Amino acid sequence: MQRGTVNDLLAFIAVTEERSFTRAAARLGVSPSALSHTIRGLEERLGLRLLTRTTRSVAPTEAGERLFRSAGPRLAEIEAELAALSALRETPAGTVRLTAGEHAATSLLWPALTRLLPRYPDIRVEVDIDNRLTDIVAERFDAGVRLGEQVAKDMVAVRIGPDLRMVVVAAPACAARRPPPRTPHELTGHECINFRLPSSGGLYAWEFARDGRELRVRVEGPLVFNSLEMIRQAALAGFGLGYLPEDMVAADLAAGRLVVLLEDWCPPFPGYHLYYPSRRQPTPAFAVLVEALRHRG
Repeated sequence: MQRGTVNDLLAFIAVTEERSFTRAAARLGVSPSALSHTIRGLEERLGLRLLTRTTRSVAPTEAGERLFRSAGPRLAEIEAELAALSALRETPAGTVRLTAGEHAATSLLWPALTRLLPRYPDIRVEVDIDNRLTDIVAERFDAGVRLGEQVAKDMVAVRIGPDLRMVVVAAPACAARRPPPRTPHELTGHECINFRLPSSGGLYAWEFARDGRELRVRVEGPLVFNSLEMIRQAALAGFGLGYLPEDMVAADLAAGRLVVLLEDWCPPFPGYHLYYPSRRQPTPAFAVLVEALRHRG
């Protein structure tokens, strides 16, 4: 193997994963021009075009896709084994990359990190806030956070939070404008604040259940957000009904800034789980983080 080939492969994998020279360069800590030069050199040595470049995007060619699928997992295994050598250290060290949605990151990850990091100054944690159902293997995250029902069966899942409950909330003045809905179907007569799904781009249908009966209702209203916090702010300002995690609005409910509607249609469901591939060899830093997050309620 020629000198520098491994680094060139790592550069190629970064560009393929990011679909962008700019983002991949930032991830690798090099300039976009230097990264482009590296990829051209690799292509010249192989005698193959690995990436198709346009003004808007970067995508692997057939040869590039084959190289990515074969070399990517092998290099990831090598990196994992090298990281595992930190077990020989007395103090856990290294970087752990996580992906989580906005609510899980603020309600669970951040409180745990504020307790963990002062005790382990050699551990670095990168948290990518993304409400999509991220493929942690393809995007090379150490672990992700999802609701229990969303975790794939081939993943190791560790419960990190209690059961959750979504509730319909409104500012008192907003709730008083019309008779309160008695069933979820009556929400169609109320102004509601919609949530844009990051994965499909569609609007989230509010989910309800009672006595074994499940319903999904598509609502309408003047506002659409892809942020739960913005939905909360809009509900507090009286712009419509919001559908939010109960723990996120607990203080607002206690203070009377918001009220709950359709409470008997909002049962609890399994909370957040940390998940990672079953074949993953946990590093000491990762193991420490898992224990810090593990739910013990």
